[in-house]
Amino acid sequence: MRLFLAALYTALTLGANVALAEDVAGNVAALREGDMKKLALHEIPVDLPKAALVTLDDAPASLEDYRGKWVVLNFWATWCAPCRAEMPSLNRLQQAMPDLAVVPVATGRNEPAAIERFYTEAAITDLPILRDPKSELSRQMGVMALPVTVILNPEGQEVARMIGDAEWDSANAQAVLAALIDSQ
Repeated sequence: MRLFLAALYTALTLGANVALAEDVAGNVAALREGDMKKLALHEIPVDLPKAALVTLDDAPASLEDYRGKWVVLNFWATWCAPCRAEMPSLNRLQQAMPDLAVVPVATGRNEPAAIERFYTEAAITDLPILRDPKSELSRQMGVMALPVTVILNPEGQEVARMIGDAEWDSANAQAVLAALIDSQ
């Protein structure tokens, strides 16, 4: 009898969690307009692969440093025109939503001097510089084109993904991100 009750409780709990996840996804999906229509929401959070990142001066870096925060993880490159166009909006998003971590990762061959020059030219002042020089993380995450932006929950799991650029500081983008944050 105890085994039956434990199984019933587990089934009801899991069912409630799935229903809750579907409700949250539905509420967030209803907010998506404009660029945010490209944001694909996952029904179940996806664990990230382990991969080493480096800073501008080749010091080791990790996404684990952002554990406990919602993260807007953006894969970009200095040679990618849409990436360069959207980076100022990511900087403004970080300024508008300081409790969120906006984390660009320059993937592939990006000379540190070119990254610094771009940050200066585009007045990117509030974003860290992380690099994935061998595209290890981007390959493991299935990033096939740039830019790609991935939303991570505080547990470091992927909950949404957008292929292509967006105005991340738009009112709609901020409403979608706020709804995701409030759902936790």
